[in-house]
Amino acid sequence: MGPRLLPTLRTPMIVLAAFNLVILGIHLWPWQQVLNLPGNGTAGFDPAVTLLGYIGLSLWIAGNPSEPVKRALSAGAMLGLIAGCLLVAYALLTSMFAARPAFATAFLPNLALMGLLAASGILWGIAGLRGLRAAGNTGIGALAGAWSAMVSCLMAATAVLVEMSLAPPLPVTQDPWKQYEALAIGPAKIQALVYSLNSTSEYLLVGPLAGCAMGFIFAFFGQFKKA
Repeated sequence: MGPRLLPTLRTPMIVLAAFNLVILGIHLWPWQQVLNLPGNGTAGFDPAVTLLGYIGLSLWIAGNPSEPVKRALSAGAMLGLIAGCLLVAYALLTSMFAARPAFATAFLPNLALMGLLAASGILWGIAGLRGLRAAGNTGIGALAGAWSAMVSCLMAATAVLVEMSLAPPLPVTQDPWKQYEALAIGPAKIQALVYSLNSTSEYLLVGPLAGCAMGFIFAFFGQFKKA
């Protein structure tokens, strides 16, 4: 009998995605007003549809009965948790720096943010390498990298939405650019909502693609090294 399989985190992923959908539903109520958001409502629809996709993919991918695939996904999930902590830090620091203009062009804070993103990408790549070792092909390595990124990005999206829920009301600003945004998008509350929704969509959509690419690259070169 082989070594015990680690969890693939399918159930926690589904629960977390559902929790995020509840937060979205609360903030987008009344739902008929979603169409008034930028892009004829796409700012609100995109994260909701993507979260539903995460639930479906979690049921489909992590429900694969193949033991090598489950081992690859388990490895990806564990590394995804670590990368997720880095992405949560990135999301919170990005929000904090955005509220402090002095940090906008500062070298060290921006370097730290880039380092968090790079470290997350490397962890997804390592997940792909471990997927290769578990299943023996680069395709599963790419899948492990994508799954790892899904775990990480769902954690980051949760951090963004929870922070949006807990953030105090924004003060009235005299900044001309902010006043222009108020005319184009809406008051400060709507601007903050749209920013959080767009950030959530970016994490959920871009992250798995990056994870798949990193997983494939690491698995591809790992295959040659193994040979």
